[in-house]
Amino acid sequence: MKAKVFLVILLSVYSFSIMEGQKKNTKITITGTVVDARQYPVANAIVMIDGQNTSSITDSEGHFKIKVKQNANTIGIVSFTNGMVEEAIDGRKVINIKYGGESISRQMDQGVPQGEEGVNTGYDFKKDKDITTPVNQIDGTDSKYRTYSSVYEMITREESGVRVNGSSIIIHGSKDLFGDVPALLIVDGVPVSDFNGIAPSSVESISVLKGSSAAIYGTRGYGGAVVITTKKGNK
Repeated sequence: MKAKVFLVILLSVYSFSIMEGQKKNTKITITGTVVDARQYPVANAIVMIDGQNTSSITDSEGHFKIKVKQNANTIGIVSFTNGMVEEAIDGRKVINIKYGGESISRQMDQGVPQGEEGVNTGYDFKKDKDITTPVNQIDGTDSKYRTYSSVYEMITREESGVRVNGSSIIIHGSKDLFGDVPALLIVDGVPVSDFNGIAPSSVESISVLKGSSAAIYGTRGYGGAVVITTKKGNK
């Protein structure tokens, strides 16, 4: 009799554990709209869940839709022009997010205390002291670049260990089993296939990210990243 009672209790605990596990793995759909401090839609912003990048981005109207596990805690939005904002999910299925304050781009133009200087990685602003691998920068406002024929020339002439292969940029040491891995190309926060058509005179800055400094892009940044901020995009 005792054995039967024990077996019933054991089965009940096991069933409860299965139900709890299934509940945690069940996904919910979250929708929302992202706007900046002036109430304008924020397009092409990456949606993050619990600090991890996802494949979901906001559309031209700032709308997003994403499926998350029920036990997810936070939702974040990463935008080149506005920086990052994060909110607790708290069981909500509709989360509208509004940026406030200055944009990351404008922070870069202002003086910052010594040791707080940093670089724009395309998604956010990282302090130099927090970056473990080199990030080389080119100041596009230097008048000498006006004589260059292309952005590719700017990069290869100013950065050692970087070469051009067609429209791709190869950073030294970026290889896998199949050979060279091209760097991810970003212009004003948006991934592009090439830098053709971008005049050197329109460039505000170029950042060449290697190793872990490009980890924010996930697997897409395996070969590093070359991030261009244009004068138009920095306004």
